Amino acid sequence: MLETISLLTIALLFGGMVLYSFGFAAVLFTSLPADLAGATLRRAFPHFYSFVILTSAVGGLLMWQVDALSASLLAIIALSTIPTRQLLMPAINKATDSGDKSKFKVLHSLSVLLALVHIAVAGWVLARFV
Repeated sequence: MLETISLLTIALLFGGMVLYSFGFAAVLFTSLPADLAGATLRRAFPHFYSFVILTSAVGGLLMWQVDALSASLLAIIALSTIPTRQLLMPAINKATDSGDKSKFKVLHSLSVLLALVHIAVAGWVLARFV
Protein backbone atom coordinates (compact mmCIF):
# COMPACT_ATOMS: atom_id res chain seq x y z
CA MET A 1 0.00 0.00 0.00
CA LEU A 2 2.81 2.42 0.88
CA GLU A 3 4.52 1.69 -2.44
CA THR A 4 1.29 2.42 -4.32
CA ILE A 5 0.78 5.75 -2.56
CA SER A 6 4.45 6.59 -3.16
CA LEU A 7 4.18 5.82 -6.86
CA LEU A 8 0.95 7.81 -7.24
CA THR A 9 2.66 10.80 -5.61
CA ILE A 10 5.65 10.48 -7.94
CA ALA A 11 3.30 10.10 -10.92
CA LEU A 12 1.58 13.33 -9.82
CA LEU A 13 4.99 15.03 -9.66
CA PHE A 14 6.05 13.72 -13.08
CA GLY A 15 2.73 14.52 -14.73
CA GLY A 16 2.52 17.95 -13.15
CA MET A 17 6.00 18.90 -14.28
CA VAL A 18 5.39 17.66 -17.83
CA LEU A 19 2.00 19.35 -18.10
CA TYR A 20 3.29 22.67 -16.76
CA SER A 21 6.48 22.66 -18.82
CA PHE A 22 5.09 21.49 -22.14
CA GLY A 23 1.38 22.26 -21.87
CA PHE A 24 0.58 25.28 -19.74
CA ALA A 25 3.48 27.45 -20.88
CA ALA A 26 2.95 26.58 -24.55
CA VAL A 27 -0.79 27.28 -24.36
CA LEU A 28 -0.18 30.65 -22.72
CA PHE A 29 2.26 31.78 -25.40
CA THR A 30 0.00 30.60 -28.24
CA SER A 31 -3.18 32.03 -26.70
CA LEU A 32 -2.09 35.36 -25.22
CA PRO A 33 0.08 38.27 -26.30
CA ALA A 34 3.71 37.65 -25.28
CA ASP A 35 3.76 40.32 -22.56
CA LEU A 36 0.58 38.97 -20.93
CA ALA A 37 1.73 35.35 -21.27
CA GLY A 38 5.06 36.26 -19.66
CA ALA A 39 3.39 38.11 -16.80
CA THR A 40 1.04 35.17 -16.21
CA LEU A 41 3.92 32.68 -16.15
CA ARG A 42 5.83 34.92 -13.76
CA ARG A 43 2.89 34.76 -11.34
CA ALA A 44 2.45 31.01 -11.79
CA PHE A 45 6.08 29.88 -11.39
CA PRO A 46 6.32 30.30 -7.60
CA HIS A 47 3.29 28.01 -7.23
CA PHE A 48 4.75 25.51 -9.69
CA TYR A 49 8.04 25.37 -7.80
CA SER A 50 6.19 25.00 -4.48
CA PHE A 51 4.26 22.09 -6.02
CA VAL A 52 7.52 20.44 -7.13
CA ILE A 53 9.17 20.96 -3.73
CA LEU A 54 6.20 19.62 -1.76
CA THR A 55 5.33 16.72 -4.06
CA SER A 56 8.91 15.49 -4.45
CA ALA A 57 9.51 15.78 -0.69
CA VAL A 58 6.33 13.87 0.15
CA GLY A 59 7.08 11.30 -2.54
CA GLY A 60 10.60 10.89 -1.17
CA LEU A 61 9.39 10.46 2.40
CA LEU A 62 6.80 7.91 1.34
CA MET A 63 9.34 6.08 -0.83
CA TRP A 64 12.01 5.92 1.87
CA GLN A 65 10.96 2.52 3.25
CA VAL A 66 10.33 1.15 -0.24
CA ASP A 67 13.49 2.22 -2.08
CA ALA A 68 16.19 4.43 -0.58
CA LEU A 69 17.74 5.33 -3.96
CA SER A 70 14.43 6.62 -5.32
CA ALA A 71 13.76 8.48 -2.09
CA SER A 72 17.19 10.11 -2.29
CA LEU A 73 16.64 11.18 -5.90
CA LEU A 74 13.29 12.73 -4.99
CA ALA A 75 14.94 14.54 -2.08
CA ILE A 76 17.52 15.93 -4.52
CA ILE A 77 14.68 17.21 -6.72
CA ALA A 78 13.05 18.90 -3.71
CA LEU A 79 16.29 20.40 -2.41
CA SER A 80 17.51 21.63 -5.80
CA THR A 81 14.15 23.26 -6.51
CA ILE A 82 14.43 25.51 -3.45
CA PRO A 83 17.32 27.63 -4.81
CA THR A 84 15.69 27.51 -8.23
CA ARG A 85 12.56 29.08 -6.75
CA GLN A 86 14.29 31.47 -4.37
CA LEU A 87 17.35 32.54 -6.38
CA LEU A 88 17.20 31.56 -10.04
CA MET A 89 13.62 32.64 -10.68
CA PRO A 90 14.13 36.14 -9.20
CA ALA A 91 17.37 36.48 -11.19
CA ILE A 92 15.50 35.57 -14.39
CA ASN A 93 12.83 38.14 -13.56
CA LYS A 94 15.46 40.79 -12.84
CA ALA A 95 17.22 40.10 -16.16
CA THR A 96 13.88 40.40 -17.95
CA ASP A 97 12.98 43.63 -16.16
CA SER A 98 16.37 45.20 -16.91
CA GLY A 99 16.28 44.12 -20.56
CA ASP A 100 19.46 42.03 -20.21
CA LYS A 101 18.63 39.49 -22.93
CA SER A 102 21.93 37.63 -22.81
CA LYS A 103 21.72 37.09 -19.05
CA PHE A 104 18.06 36.09 -19.41
CA LYS A 105 18.98 33.47 -22.05
CA VAL A 106 21.66 31.93 -19.85
CA LEU A 107 19.51 31.86 -16.71
CA HIS A 108 16.41 30.68 -18.55
CA SER A 109 18.42 27.93 -20.25
CA LEU A 110 19.65 26.82 -16.83
CA SER A 111 16.10 26.71 -15.46
CA VAL A 112 14.93 24.71 -18.49
CA LEU A 113 17.83 22.28 -18.10
CA LEU A 114 17.04 21.80 -14.41
CA ALA A 115 13.36 21.21 -15.19
CA LEU A 116 14.24 18.62 -17.84
CA VAL A 117 16.61 16.86 -15.45
CA HIS A 118 13.91 16.82 -12.75
CA ILE A 119 11.38 15.40 -15.21
CA ALA A 120 13.85 12.74 -16.37
CA VAL A 121 14.74 11.75 -12.79
CA ALA A 122 11.09 11.50 -11.72
CA GLY A 123 10.32 9.47 -14.84
CA TRP A 124 13.27 7.18 -14.17
CA VAL A 125 12.10 6.62 -10.60
CA LEU A 126 8.65 5.66 -11.90
CA ALA A 127 10.09 3.39 -14.58
CA ARG A 128 12.06 1.45 -11.96
CA PHE A 129 8.77 0.06 -10.67
CA VAL A 130 7.20 -0.97 -13.98
